[in-house]
Amino acid sequence: MARRVEVPVAYLAGLAQGFALVVLPAASGLLTSPHGYGFTGVEYGALFVPMVAAAIAASAGGGLLALRWGLKRLFLIGVLLDVVAMGLVALSAAFMGMHVPSYATLIVGTLALGGGFGAALAALNSLAPGFFPEHSETALTALHTLLGTGTALAPIFVSVAGGRGWWWIPALVAGILLLLGLVGSTQSFKIDAPTPSLPSGGAFGFLRGLSDRLWVFIALVVLYGISETLYGNWAILYLHGERGFSVREAGLALAAFWAMVTVGRLLAAIAAVWCPPRWIYRGLPVLLLIAFLVVPHAATPATAIAGFGFAGLACSAFLPLSVGLAEEQFPHVAELMAGELMAAYMIGYGVASFAVGPIVDSGWIGLGSIYSGAGVVAAAMIAMVFLLTRRRPGA
Repeated sequence: MARRVEVPVAYLAGLAQGFALVVLPAASGLLTSPHGYGFTGVEYGALFVPMVAAAIAASAGGGLLALRWGLKRLFLIGVLLDVVAMGLVALSAAFMGMHVPSYATLIVGTLALGGGFGAALAALNSLAPGFFPEHSETALTALHTLLGTGTALAPIFVSVAGGRGWWWIPALVAGILLLLGLVGSTQSFKIDAPTPSLPSGGAFGFLRGLSDRLWVFIALVVLYGISETLYGNWAILYLHGERGFSVREAGLALAAFWAMVTVGRLLAAIAAVWCPPRWIYRGLPVLLLIAFLVVPHAATPATAIAGFGFAGLACSAFLPLSVGLAEEQFPHVAELMAGELMAAYMIGYGVASFAVGPIVDSGWIGLGSIYSGAGVVAAAMIAMVFLLTRRRPGA
């Protein structure tokens, strides 16, 4: 009986978490508009620095926190931090046009969002397969599909709301998360799973003994985080600010990106039945390279939406496949790999979030040139993926 409540609470929290994660990037046009918050590109990018720092700490330490607190407490703490984050984002609309109070409110909000994202996702990634141990991969796919659905819905809602009245969107998400947290607090969230043992030195202790091959996985995921964030955080500023498309058209392109990330993960899960995952893994960075070369040449809203959708397909299953292949190749640290690779992803997210702002504000190059230049990142990913998936002697 308890599962009838626990499962929908956990999965709906995943949906809301995805929505919360993309609310600010979806509102980037408003955040940088002189008629909105009036932040510079540097200030916009810097908003994500505390979020990234908190998410890295929570993701990398997720295994240790779960051992000390239990999955239920970790999940509820993550949800509570998300509620605080969305409440502060909603409150920031009251200070729109007042630089210091609005920026300070959002900085604290992104800090809470990073901690909430890291803690809640660490718990959900264990709870979902624990609910359905006989179908653990399907359970995780369903969770990340709902997470992706939330990221796809956020740009649509924000672009429709627009202006000073947009505050109701994060406020609604905060209310939903609060309700889920209250219902979840009455449940046990106990799953039948072996208790992982933590290596000496804590959550980060095992990093000292990692092989060069595993460090390549970590570096690869950092590069992936940079690539995904160039699309996810800068799409609206590029399409609206540089290309002159309307905010709604730019929002649809961003929504197409996240929607295809979700669709691509489902297609990859289906294709893996007939095709070895390593072949899918090899193909995705090739598609990503093509996307980086094509997106800057999108001349109409329709081609921009198609281009960003294609980029979403190229990104789609890369992170889940990275985690799965890393755990398969290094089973002795499998319990902690998901958290550490998520931390690597957030490092890439932080690099792309903060580094792009100063470059664009300096006037040296535009976002279109950054997308084209990021083809070098995709090319490096192609080489690293082939290195990691080639058959070793005796394998």
